[in-house]
Amino acid sequence: AAMRSRAEVDATLQTAKLNPAELLPAVQCLTFGPQAGGGECCLLQLEPGLCAELEAGRSLVVRGEKDEHAVLCSKDKTYDMKIADTSNMLLFVPGCKTPEELNADPASCNIIHSQIAGFSKNYWELRRCRPKLKKLRKLLMEDPYEGPDGRKDQTSTFSKYTTEDLLSLIQASEEEILHQLQVIDACKIEGYWRILHFDYEMKLLNHVTQLIDSESWPLSKVPLCACLEELGSLEPREMIEHILLSYGRKYVDAGEIFFEMCEDKICRAIAQMLLQNAVKFNLSEFEEVWQQSVPEGITTRLDQLQGLALVDKSSRPETIFLLKVEDLPEDNQERFNSLFRIREKWTEVDITPYIQDLCAEKQTVGALLTKYARSSMLNGVKVYNSRRPIS
Repeated sequence: AAMRSRAEVDATLQTAKLNPAELLPAVQCLTFGPQAGGGECCLLQLEPGLCAELEAGRSLVVRGEKDEHAVLCSKDKTYDMKIADTSNMLLFVPGCKTPEELNADPASCNIIHSQIAGFSKNYWELRRCRPKLKKLRKLLMEDPYEGPDGRKDQTSTFSKYTTEDLLSLIQASEEEILHQLQVIDACKIEGYWRILHFDYEMKLLNHVTQLIDSESWPLSKVPLCACLEELGSLEPREMIEHILLSYGRKYVDAGEIFFEMCEDKICRAIAQMLLQNAVKFNLSEFEEVWQQSVPEGITTRLDQLQGLALVDKSSRPETIFLLKVEDLPEDNQERFNSLFRIREKWTEVDITPYIQDLCAEKQTVGALLTKYARSSMLNGVKVYNSRRPIS
């Protein structure tokens, strides 16, 4: 294309009935470059925090397998990626000067000839989302660790996963994945992340609680050294330390390492052991057996079982059954569907532990219930049921 002259620019302004006095003196004439085809360029809209990440030299990663919707991860956050169409054509002009830059530079050339390198009719929009962490537990539960003598471990054909493997398979940022590994009490064995088989975990916990009992240690001050000394002949020392970390808080006193055991977590694990072999359990019988099964000096309370077990107050006598939040779907609508299949009407107190983890940033359980459930009054109590028929 021939370069435009000032006279041609002025003539065009006149035809368009524009007053040159109201415009900047500099004129940018655009032409399409030889490579200005669409498709090679992708635009990504970033919030300031993500921009700063890139400018600081850190990278952003797109994660997801072929059948998954792509997410973008920074070091510690996860974002959904969606294509947003725009009615305006977006042009990429290298070295393009904005009106502010032209204003700041009174000596800028009268006519600037710029070449368009590419264009786009859409861009990627990012929306902060919950990390998709359900799969993490699912992968590790394919082959739970049964202990050093587990025969299955020698013959297992299942994949084992390193941190790198999990980073490529799980749609979450590195920090979110590492935090979740802590939450689910995973441990590294020979470089691979593993979850202990529940029976093996209970065996280890039993060794520790029996030792605490026989030594009459306070639950708030369990010495690591003595535990390793006493139990090291029964189980690997790193497994003893892992179970103490899973069920206690580590601290140092006078140069020695101690653990403050978490009573609620111990009660919860023993309740799971009792409930997992029964479809339903008479509530009062369960409470009695449960209290007898925990170490001396610990008191069991039903509120320790939030997100693990559910009491059926409508049955006579009342019953309790295992319902683990981690076994429920990750998708909001699917989660509510499965809960309403289990029980038609829920009180807010009962349903909260099963939907709490779905709350996005600054979202409340109340807001979730308003969106996915319908409320009504039953015997003076507010209850929630499904907005749609559940098949």
